[in-house]
Amino acid sequence: MASVLVVEDDQFVRSALIRHLTEAGHTVRSVGTALEALREVAHLSFDVVILDLGLPDLDGSEALKMLRGITDVPVIIATARDDETEIVRLLNAGADDYLTKPFSVEHLSARIAAVLRRSRAVAAEAVPRPVLRVGGLAIDPLRRHAELDGVRLDLTRREFDLLAFLAGRPGVVVPRRELLAEVWQQSYGDDQTIDVHLSWLRRKLGETAARPRYLHTLRGVGVKLEPPRTEPGP
Repeated sequence: MASVLVVEDDQFVRSALIRHLTEAGHTVRSVGTALEALREVAHLSFDVVILDLGLPDLDGSEALKMLRGITDVPVIIATARDDETEIVRLLNAGADDYLTKPFSVEHLSARIAAVLRRSRAVAAEAVPRPVLRVGGLAIDPLRRHAELDGVRLDLTRREFDLLAFLAGRPGVVVPRRELLAEVWQQSYGDDQTIDVHLSWLRRKLGETAARPRYLHTLRGVGVKLEPPRTEPGP
């Protein structure tokens, strides 16, 4: 099973999470503040962090940014905030997944299993893979490095995974269900998660959904990555 750090200031919620995660076979440590969480990850190794946003000493989104500065451990946000702007901000700051309170123990367990499958799959990749090239894009899966026209792209982990997966299938329309299964390691989910990441990825590629260059969405079908079309001459 996994080593889990629960960051939650509500003692009742924290106790319930510890009990259920322990019963599921996980090793659990818990803290009630952001600073305690940073101290824990700086000195101990965890497989996943469950991070509440409503912490007493520091907003959880700021804590997330600080966590990302010292570790790449998967982070699942537990939040009562469900507006799209907040979700986008959290994903862009480095969250691997999010759950809106209240949520069931079964739902949390499924999300933990999903992020663990993904992180372990990445860690197990020992065979060097060639650099993927699509038009002016160059994606190095081994070094987790991506460039557009020679300029490095500043991508979150999930944005890189999504771009690399699509770049490995240039010109192929990939169904959203396949993206959820292969990139997010989830057998179910909603389109909002994919749409949020596509939106941010498009912005970093210098395009929009209305004027796509590399990323093309086929409504009701899926997404494809292909080189920009050459503009006809005068």
